[in-house]
This record gives sequence, structure tokens and C-alpha cells, in this order.
Amino acid sequence: MPGSSEVKVDPDTGLLIRDGDNVKMNPYDLFALETALRLKKEKGGEITVLSMGPQAAKAVIEEAFAMGADHGALLSDRRFGGADVLATSYALSQGIKALGDFDLILCGKQTTDGDTAQVGPEISEYLEIPAVANVTKIREVTDETMTVEMDMPNQLEVVEVAFPCLLTVEKDIYQPRLPSYVLKKATADRKIPIYSLDDMDDQDENNYGLSGSPTQVKKIFPPETNTTQTMLEGTAEEQAKKLTTTLADLKLI
Repeated sequence: MPGSSEVKVDPDTGLLIRDGDNVKMNPYDLFALETALRLKKEKGGEITVLSMGPQAAKAVIEEAFAMGADHGALLSDRRFGGADVLATSYALSQGIKALGDFDLILCGKQTTDGDTAQVGPEISEYLEIPAVANVTKIREVTDETMTVEMDMPNQLEVVEVAFPCLLTVEKDIYQPRLPSYVLKKATADRKIPIYSLDDMDDQDENNYGLSGSPTQVKKIFPPETNTTQTMLEGTAEEQAKKLTTTLADLKLI
């Protein structure tokens, strides 16, 4: 995801320009990675990090290496560009298939730029595996299943789910660790394979990017900064009337 709010927008497509070097790991994904690291310490296994984006997104995978991830791969292809949440989920599911067998997929609850919280569950649908969203605690892990707590709007639910499965985790599940300088140096030369559409099982371009997106962005633009101040004078009654009129003119009330 973009590393700051200073992002550029393509005037023709209305999409974010993501080719810059200023990228960072989505904050919610830090909680997913920390969950994976703790499960590995308790139960063993290996952690593979998968991201989709421009070449600069390798920096995100390198950060994951410095935290303790074992492997990483990047989906990067112009034909993936402009994807909505559905096309993004499909591309990621195809990338996961290309990586091989797995027991557990961990996703952050959502991104902080899109905030849809849909990608994780949609990946599970494409992979035809069970999913549990909004996980706040892992109670028990066995060889066949795991028991987790999920935060629902009005209650806390406890769910037992069989492997292979997918979880999206909340920010309160664990405190993410900081990247290790020692691990950063030790993994500096670790290769990060790049997968394109040509590496996917499904190579139909119509299922990816803008072509595979049932929703289209008509317009996107950065918010305008307005620091204009208006001072209201007069009695309290006069100021209240002026304020009400102003808010009504702005269609705020």
C-alpha cells in the first residue's frame, strides 16, 4: 500500500499510481504476520508471505523476512493493475495455488486505504476452504483443527475450523514485533520470486485487473485542504442564526 497520504492519481483511469518506491506493509497485515510467527514457534512449520503490487512491493516482503518469515513471493504484472477487491482476491488465490500446498492462510482484517475487509473471505471462496473473520484470539490448535474467538458486532463467538482454512485477524490479537536488524542482514540476499499472469493456472486476462473487476472507479481524488476561518460576530442569538444559515448553505444540516 502507499506509504503516505501523498498519493498520485491517474487522471485518465482515476486509479492510484502505485509505481513509486514509497510503500509499506499494511498495518493489519502486521498482526497477521505476528500471529503466524507465534504459531510457528508453538507448532512448527514455515511461513510464506505473498503480496501483489509493483516491483517496489518487494520491500514489504523484505520487512517480513526481517520479522521472521521464511519465504516470500510477489505477484507483479501490469495485467493485474486496476483490480477491485474481487479481481484482487482472484489473483491472490491463483498466486496461492501457484505456491503449492498450505495449511493456513492468515490475512489482516482489512487494508487502511480501501477498508473493505472483503479480500480475505473472497480468497477463501475461490480456494473453496472455510474462513473465519475478525479473529481476536486463538484458543487451541490441533493437528486437524483450530479453535478461535471472533469478534461479532454484538457478541463474541467461538469457532472450531478444520485445516486448510483462512483467518482474518483483528489488531488486538497480538502486538507485532519490530523487524530484527540481525535478520535483515541475514536475509538481505534472499530471493523473492515474481509471479506474473503467465505463471497462473488460469491465464485468461479477462479474469484479472480492470477486465476482471465488476466494479469500476469512476473518479478518485485527494481531499482539498481548506484552512479558511470565518469569525461570527454579534450577540449569541445572532451568531447562532448565522452559524445555522452557513451550515444549511453547505448542506451540512
